[in-house]
Amino acid sequence: MADEEESEVMSHPELMELFRQELTKLMKDPLLKDLPSEPKVEEVNAQLALEHGRAIVVNVRQQDEKATILPVVIVQNATVDDLKKAIKRHITLKQERDKDTSTQISWNYVWRTYWLTFHGQKLTEDHKQLKEYGISNKDEVTFTKKLRRK
Repeated sequence: MADEEESEVMSHPELMELFRQELTKLMKDPLLKDLPSEPKVEEVNAQLALEHGRAIVVNVRQQDEKATILPVVIVQNATVDDLKKAIKRHITLKQERDKDTSTQISWNYVWRTYWLTFHGQKLTEDHKQLKEYGISNKDEVTFTKKLRRK
């Protein structure tokens, strides 16, 4: 009962600060250490699925000047389409965190212009499971520019 009375006299900013402090303590747990400082529920769920063996990490290499690698968490039996959706979610969350509202990504353009490839093999069939392409935990998939036909 004393805790309820104490929380009633705390202001909203004080409660938010208390929440952030407790969240910071919680995020030091080895299971959650790879998550951002203010994770979304789906990120926590993905991390838990990874820990319990229900998900895998696919490292996606972007073809930018830095050759950025995105660690994307997906379920074990994910399809190519599931991977594409996870990449979109990953990049959208990153843009939100970076407060990058200037860059709008046309995902239709991305998928028309680039293949996802694994060891030179194009992931052409969206309904096919990644394991059918031989992709497993911590494997790397790369964005590869499609060649235009003349």
